[in-house]
Amino acid sequence: MLFADRIEAGRLLAAELDHLRGRDVVVLGLPRGGVPVAAQVAEALGAPLDVSVVRKLGVPYQPEVGMGAIGEGGVRVVNRDVMHMAHVSNDELALVEDRERLELARRARRFRGNRPPVRIEGRTVIVVDDGVATGSTARAACRIARAGGAARVVLAVPVAPHDWAARLGDDADELVAVQTPRRLSSIGEWYADFTQTSDDEVIAYLTRTAKDGEVAVEAGSLRLDGQLTLPEQAVGIVVFAHGSGSSRHSPRNRFVATELNQAGLGTLLLDLLTEEEELDRDNVFDTGLLAARLTAATRWLRDRHNLPIGYFGASTGAAAALSAAAEAGSAIAAVVSRGGRPDLAARLPDVTAPTLLIVGGHDDLVLHLNRRAQAQLRCENRLHVVPGATHLFEEPGALRQVAGLACEWFTDHMAGLVTAG
Repeated sequence: MLFADRIEAGRLLAAELDHLRGRDVVVLGLPRGGVPVAAQVAEALGAPLDVSVVRKLGVPYQPEVGMGAIGEGGVRVVNRDVMHMAHVSNDELALVEDRERLELARRARRFRGNRPPVRIEGRTVIVVDDGVATGSTARAACRIARAGGAARVVLAVPVAPHDWAARLGDDADELVAVQTPRRLSSIGEWYADFTQTSDDEVIAYLTRTAKDGEVAVEAGSLRLDGQLTLPEQAVGIVVFAHGSGSSRHSPRNRFVATELNQAGLGTLLLDLLTEEEELDRDNVFDTGLLAARLTAATRWLRDRHNLPIGYFGASTGAAAALSAAAEAGSAIAAVVSRGGRPDLAARLPDVTAPTLLIVGGHDDLVLHLNRRAQAQLRCENRLHVVPGATHLFEEPGALRQVAGLACEWFTDHMAGLVTAG
């Protein structure tokens, strides 16, 4: 297969990584050529994009031949076999490394500007390049991710040698490639267009996603951790209220959020309780407290973005979402409840936001409670039963159906709206 360009290669690679959708993923592109590929992967998975700044250590008289690589954090990988074959001394290696260290620092400043690196600790990190030849640069990037506290490291490229697993050893937990030919003389031969990527293009990709990432939402004296994603020309922002025992890392809610992002909707995945508060189970079921935090997060969003806001609530989070929407002047554009407990919400008749209740057909008790709660709603509302689904919508295709219903409901009720301010 010949890739048309890095954009097509990135989209094909993203399809191979679909099993990581909805996980707590960060995508790191290797500048410069790996960044356009990584951008397609990050967009498809709904994950934040950053760079792993790595510099190849080229043989002094043949700089295209890599004898090692260096990366941020003092990481260094050296291929002694190449050094021996090229008759490179340790002193010559040191001279090359000193020069490349200066360039590495310059590029890190240029690519990110004043933005800090995306946090990778405890997360799945996907290291992406436009291809692997010797593997020294990719190994350095994987080691950088490991040193930064990544829980799992995945190396993903459009093309790599058939024996790359043996070459890379255990530097990555998983290797993913679109093509693994038995003969690979150069990466460029696998691309119809292998035009060099410029620094400005790398900066453009990173700037495009700068509005996405980790945020600290102010709620009174507290700061709540969240993940904000804003697609270009978003028509609104959906705030997620998680259920008991869940968090902003919930794979189910992250899956739904990614689908909303692809439909042009922004999302804020938010922990409504601090880690200490979660230790007290009474707080998890305190819908009044959760609703107050949701209201505070809504104010925080409106101070920064002039877009309609909706709520997506799961389990007890649905009660918090409806309670917050019932507050006078809340001006919430729409509410969606997934397997929710709207019966626990206060003042259901005061909710004015159009409300969609989604329940699994085999979730008998919750379905009964939703029907009772629906009878109290005075706003535009609808109850949709997903046939054959249980409470967590774990059946094949069930969660995707939930995401499709939510996309349609939010888009229908947000398109054309403009919030005050």
